[in-house]
Amino acid sequence: MSEQNRARVIGGRSFDFSRRVAVMAIVNRTPDSFHDRGRTFALRKAVEAVTAAAEAGADWIDIGGVPFAPGPEVSAAEELDRVLPVVEAARSLAVVSVDTFRPEVAAEVIKAGAGVVNDTSGLRDPAMADVVAGTDAQLVITHSLAPPRTLWPSPQYGDVTTEVAKFLRERVAVALERGVRPDQIIIDPGHDLNKNTRHSLELTRRLDEIAAVGYPMLAAVSNKDFIGETLDASQPDRLAGTLAAVVFCVLHGARIVRVHDVRATVDAVRMTEAMLGWREPILARHNV
Repeated sequence: MSEQNRARVIGGRSFDFSRRVAVMAIVNRTPDSFHDRGRTFALRKAVEAVTAAAEAGADWIDIGGVPFAPGPEVSAAEELDRVLPVVEAARSLAVVSVDTFRPEVAAEVIKAGAGVVNDTSGLRDPAMADVVAGTDAQLVITHSLAPPRTLWPSPQYGDVTTEVAKFLRERVAVALERGVRPDQIIIDPGHDLNKNTRHSLELTRRLDEIAAVGYPMLAAVSNKDFIGETLDASQPDRLAGTLAAVVFCVLHGARIVRVHDVRATVDAVRMTEAMLGWREPILARHNV
């Protein structure tokens, strides 16, 4: 059995990725995130968002203190000030993930109870693997061409899916060489990260090739620009496109989906699981 389909204990909770999809809610303590535009930057608002996500059925909660997109410098100390109180508020409610590319931040949030380090830099700093090795935390390895906070206009690929899969295999090898266990690794093709709309659509069509890398795959498609540009939809009007993308990604191998609209996504994912024969209906009274 490949690592993709093995059961794992993550943040003290069991996940059988052969029959279950984890819904990861996004809570950003940033003033400049592309979707929420600072709505959960205040600590009180972030904690309220954590509680609401858990009540809406989120399995994981991903907490971010620094966006991937270019913007003002945020020090490691400030990033920790932003994310640690939210980790502490969330750890009893769901699996806690922290979106960070800094090993020193990862080390502190793991100590505080985070079960997942979501590294959008794809181990650009291999010390991140050293931090995760020997712990019970999961490591998400994400494809991108440039470091976070770096402008990279007009990205070019010969074959985007082949190149993303090659990158992920190489970075997984780095993690394994530095002591990260196979059962700690999750991969993410990085929709829209240094990719244009056609790249992200092509990557999604061929997502099975990314799943074939052999580790549980995270799809972070929520409200992204490839959806907005495909539908000519502004940020507030991308939910239908997001749900279509989420279901398509699940059918093509995604086992964690990272989203803003938790309740609608939970319903879409649970319905997909039921149609695949992985989940029984909560009720079964019709024509019985």
